[in-house]
Amino acid sequence: MSALTVDHSEGHGREWDELLRIWEETEAPEGCKVEIIEGIITVSPAPANRHNVIAGKLQRALYTVIPEDWGIYQTLAVSVPSRSGLFIPDLVVAPESELLELSESEQYIPASASTFIAEITSKSSLRHDRVSKPAAYAHAGAPLYLLVDGWAKGGPTITLYGEPKDDVYRVLYAGKFGEDIHLPEPFALTLETEAFPVDVG
Repeated sequence: MSALTVDHSEGHGREWDELLRIWEETEAPEGCKVEIIEGIITVSPAPANRHNVIAGKLQRALYTVIPEDWGIYQTLAVSVPSRSGLFIPDLVVAPESELLELSESEQYIPASASTFIAEITSKSSLRHDRVSKPAAYAHAGAPLYLLVDGWAKGGPTITLYGEPKDDVYRVLYAGKFGEDIHLPEPFALTLETEAFPVDVG
């Protein structure tokens, strides 16, 4: 992971505009993610195959319950300017209208416009997925955050966060791979995780 630091004392205004400009102009190898995390431009490697398998299984399950006018996106950026953050989650569920309202130059939606965000950890993203991103998502008011952590001590875990307040989520569920997890309304979906590959990378 590479990084470029920019002054982000305010997280908005000229500093934020400059971060966005650099983000938009950053070239990275195909498949890599370019994000702004705590005011730092980061480039992460393309996810491993097991990572993609889990994302695909989550996506397939979510499509069975979401409304026709919602979408599930694997490359959609979400912004939290007040936390100097612009992330590309592994999955974002959001109404299609949120994307259709964007101008040609806008390449991201506010994190608060999402209905569900999922991050699947890799070795290069552990701290950000466990600490920085959930704090930012909660701060923005994103209603549900699912952390699929294949690198957790004691074996892979799944944690569902909700009810955001300030920078903190309430843990709605915490379990291990193989256990079912229930997503609340508007999904009302039981996710079966038994088929998740264990060696996430």
